Amino acid sequence: MRITADSTVGTLAAEHPLATRVFARHGIDYCCGGGKALRDVCAKRGLDASSVVAEIEAEVAPDDVAARNWNDAPLDELIAHIVDTYHVPLSEELPRLEAMARKVNDVHGASDPERLGELVRVFAGLRMELVDHMAKEERVLFPMIRQGLGANAGSPIEVMEHEHDAAGAALRRLRELTDDFDPPDYACTTWRALWAGLEALEADMHRHIHLENNILFPRALAG
Repeated sequence: MRITADSTVGTLAAEHPLATRVFARHGIDYCCGGGKALRDVCAKRGLDASSVVAEIEAEVAPDDVAARNWNDAPLDELIAHIVDTYHVPLSEELPRLEAMARKVNDVHGASDPERLGELVRVFAGLRMELVDHMAKEERVLFPMIRQGLGANAGSPIEVMEHEHDAAGAALRRLRELTDDFDPPDYACTTWRALWAGLEALEADMHRHIHLENNILFPRALAG
């Protein structure tokens, strides 16, 4: 696939997985915003589209052969990858991060009560939504797709995409509340570890949602 500014960011991420490194570098949403043309996304963010295209070309040129292209994988294998790589780790990481957020708020809340308090509330809500969301995928949607019924799964897929949008909004709010994950100079070790963990969570969630929104769901609906 030729890399152009007219390609959608979701398509670029699907065809050239290493392009997601460039998107992460510039804060480009390639999961929930995957249907937007790179040119339009760059214009909105004040980026030079041709420069971003050049960055993507440089990123994918040496390693794209080794990167897995999930467009070519059996759907059952893709689902297993999503569960093993994202769902299972989240079951451990989400409670860990929430405990850290509550600890930071308990110890340092007086120094920034509004921001740290909201961060705990936003993250707790995100955790609850993700746990419920992943359970519905594993118990309902993924079995349908594995049974070859993906073409009939339009309604549950629409619900999952709507929930992906809600998760994306929560992640954006967490980025705002953490000043782009930049801890204050006086932050303790736990505080800094929390910010780093939230940044890693955002990156993983972007890859996770991308695989579902831009690859798994369209392929399943196409039968």
